[in-house]
Amino acid sequence: MDIQNRLTAFAALGAEWVMWLLVILSVVVLAIVLERAYFVLASRDDVEALKRELLKRLRGADVDGAKKQLKASKSFEARIALAGLDSIEDGYAAAEERMSGESALAKLAMERNLAFVGTVGNNAPFVGLLGTVIGIINAFHQLETSQGQVSAGLMAEIGEALVATAIGLLVAIPAVAFFNLFMRIIKARIARGESLGSEVLAYLKSTRVRGGGPYRGKDAPAGDAAESEA
Repeated sequence: MDIQNRLTAFAALGAEWVMWLLVILSVVVLAIVLERAYFVLASRDDVEALKRELLKRLRGADVDGAKKQLKASKSFEARIALAGLDSIEDGYAAAEERMSGESALAKLAMERNLAFVGTVGNNAPFVGLLGTVIGIINAFHQLETSQGQVSAGLMAEIGEALVATAIGLLVAIPAVAFFNLFMRIIKARIARGESLGSEVLAYLKSTRVRGGGPYRGKDAPAGDAAESEA
């Protein structure tokens, strides 16, 4: 019984604080979305043009020129490929591993704070529902104290309770939409970065990079060794 009284006292606070909480969460989500949008746009580049230029320089064995081209780019895709070129003397496997590591770091950088957006998107309806439940409890408490008399205050409590759910949905829907949008953009950019990096790996397989002869390090692909023997 003591628990019921405590819950009733809590419900007497009304659902207004829940709505304010949702408003604050929506402002934080909006700030994160704007910051992430700027971050993603500021790190964009014409990856197709970059890839064409990279291929041109690699086919001309201009590794230094390729590195300068990638360093001049502000994109994460260029960083992934550059990690491979910087490891060119360490062999195929080392270049592949470092590009994989750079890809993971790029993904983490682009996903920063998006977990909060996704969490708000998934849970805002439940926060709004909490406000609705609190409002309904308070409304029934008022109905009990008024001995069944329906008053304007009672109807206002019920209306406030329903508004809380509506606000929760209004916060959740855009948050989920933006979260999905950013995750799709990140996935596409990582894929483009790995595609750019594959050109570096192809170069390592086919071009002379060490000692005047084709690279046949201990970590070179088995197919290369077979070709060398042939």
